[in-house]
Amino acid sequence: MLRLSQKYFDEMVSHVLAENPNEACGILAAKSGEVAKLYRMTNVEHSPYRYSMDSRELYQTYREIEDNGWELLAIYHSHTHSPAFPSQTDVRLATWPEAFYIVISLTDPSRPETRAFNIIDGKITAATLEIMRRA
Repeated sequence: MLRLSQKYFDEMVSHVLAENPNEACGILAAKSGEVAKLYRMTNVEHSPYRYSMDSRELYQTYREIEDNGWELLAIYHSHTHSPAFPSQTDVRLATWPEAFYIVISLTDPSRPETRAFNIIDGKITAATLEIMRRA
């Protein structure tokens, strides 16, 4: 199960909406399973159909995560024209088996659909995504 605070959920959705019509991508770092920081990554593809994280940003982000003793909890990205389900390209690029993969569909930008998955050895498994609502 992946639990996110409303704050980080809202920040992810805000990011993907701001980048629409292109796909957006980012990383969630955590300490003991709780999100510590959200990284808005640059999609160097600038494409509505694919994403690729800027390699320098990715290196700096991963260094910061390691330096802080955090873990890479999740990788998120948007699908601008398809459902919230990993594409074959997403599966091929899923290189962190310990991470959750979050897909946010913007087929209806007024109601983004968000789902989480584990992708291990090419196998997609739906994960429960729980948003911790503000009190």
